[in-house]
Amino acid sequence: MRRRMFETEHEDFRDSVAEFVKRHITPHVEQWAEDKSLPRELWRAAGEQGLLGLEIPEEFGGGYPQDYRFNAVLFEELSKVNFALPSCIGIHADIVPPYLVKLGTREQQERWLPGIADGSTIAAIAMTEPSGGSDLANLRTTAVRDGDDWILNGSKTFITNGYSADFVIVAARTSPEKKARGITLFGVEATMDGFHRGRKLDKVGQPESDTAELFFDTLRVPSENIIGEVDTGFIQMMVNLPQERLCAAVYGLSHARQVLEETLEYTKERRAFGQPIGSFQHNKFLLAELVTKAEVTQSFVDDAVMAHTAGELSAVDAAKAKYWASDVQNEILDHCVQLYGGYGYMNEYRVARAWKDARVNRIWAGSNEIMKELIGRDLGL
Repeated sequence: MRRRMFETEHEDFRDSVAEFVKRHITPHVEQWAEDKSLPRELWRAAGEQGLLGLEIPEEFGGGYPQDYRFNAVLFEELSKVNFALPSCIGIHADIVPPYLVKLGTREQQERWLPGIADGSTIAAIAMTEPSGGSDLANLRTTAVRDGDDWILNGSKTFITNGYSADFVIVAARTSPEKKARGITLFGVEATMDGFHRGRKLDKVGQPESDTAELFFDTLRVPSENIIGEVDTGFIQMMVNLPQERLCAAVYGLSHARQVLEETLEYTKERRAFGQPIGSFQHNKFLLAELVTKAEVTQSFVDDAVMAHTAGELSAVDAAKAKYWASDVQNEILDHCVQLYGGYGYMNEYRVARAWKDARVNRIWAGSNEIMKELIGRDLGL
């Protein structure tokens, strides 16, 4: 079914992103997987192309069309090549900037946003802790006031871009007695004394993504680095998390649809018992089901993108999009591996890498169990 969400300007942008991917990404993805990192050159090239500034106003070097359809185009095109790319670039360009644009002071915006827009400053956000997972209300990282500064102590884990980040938004507990209402967001620069990176985590998939542990050891943060107001961090995270979850739905589904398309072509060419394997009734019915499920899911995700563009996407509908799209993504890719047979289990085949890369989409940005909990509460349960 033809998608009706995009207009000419969005398709023109898609063409430019696709050309960027062809020139700057596709020839290098295998090497980046071996290196287990994305090079600085990629970030700078993406910044020069204007791909990192969709959430940043023009005065700070961005484009800021205030139309999430452009974001969707960017992440769809990136995910067609590699699932780590929209993850890393999404955190940097889609998740971090809104905190600074909506909550930051003018001085903070002038200090941090231009570098994020041009790719010279790699950004990350540090919420998740070793003992907490999706339970953001019970953070153990603390920030204690010391004159005009705050002393930060604690650790974070599973931080995308953590190993290379120059700037990190850190959530810390500033008023323990207030529980969820006692969390504050701080802008932390990697050059600060007391900021330490742990090991680059060895993940099942997405080797290009430099996921890392971060440690804060008596790290002194000036009050002017507080993002928003003291003790409002949890509310701020809850306001911004729907966009992160929508982003995960957008690129997760696009990733699966691309691999499904490649698998469909494979089943037309691969022969067994004298005929293409796609012509066997079981496989034919399976592919019909997967294509239909992908298209139906696309309709819901597109509606969510349009709602977010209009400022109408609820946290519950974002949770529905994230949970459903990531489940569908993983279901499709699991079947694609099966259709490839033994080859589907070989790392040299894209389908195998895609299958491994995708599994985390049901965990991050709030696990799918948490998404169902949010949906269930909305039902009055």
